Amino acid sequence: MDTIVTHRYYRPASRITIFAYIFGVIAAILMLVWLLHYREGVDLDSNDPNKIFNVHPLLMFLGLVFLSGQALMAYMTVRAEKKVQKIAHFLLHLCAIILGIVGLHAAFKYHERRGLRNLYSFHSWIGIGTFCLYILQWVIGLCMYMLPYTRRETRAVNLPWHISGGRAIFYMIIVTALTGLMQKSTFLQLPLFSGESILINFLAIFILLFGVTVDFSVSLGRYA
Repeated sequence: MDTIVTHRYYRPASRITIFAYIFGVIAAILMLVWLLHYREGVDLDSNDPNKIFNVHPLLMFLGLVFLSGQALMAYMTVRAEKKVQKIAHFLLHLCAIILGIVGLHAAFKYHERRGLRNLYSFHSWIGIGTFCLYILQWVIGLCMYMLPYTRRETRAVNLPWHISGGRAIFYMIIVTALTGLMQKSTFLQLPLFSGESILINFLAIFILLFGVTVDFSVSLGRYA
């Protein structure tokens, strides 16, 4: 006789996950409005260094913030058996890494075009460190949980560390995003209370809210 397994969300996590999606989509819209309306668009192959740079915040947000947040919530949002959830979690992180690599390339290319030095600010330091940890976490997760060679007992012992490490790195991603927006806003020397300045502030707020609700969703959400 087949066993029928039903899944449900704990209600608080379900509601928080919905809010996480809302905040993430709003942040994505604000990012696009900022870059397309105020910053004249994105183009990695442009002769305009500013358009090259704009690729950086767009892809770092879509990859390291938005997609990594979706990856963390995959076990709550993907209604499927655990193996499918694991694959979704793995692939979302992989897509985030690919977008992150291109986003970092855009930043270095912009600095080269402008004759600027690389890795001179706190944002760049914590950003590079966070991205390296992100890749390391993904590689360890691949070896530990995707390949069939690790013993079940070893996986179980290391799972709390994997979860806690992933959440800590996600905190660092949010901090990196916020410091990047602050650095760019300062560099642009925008007038106080200008439309662009206010938009950047709201963008930062919704990125922060997205990060908080993603973490709450992960910590509270469990299938029962």
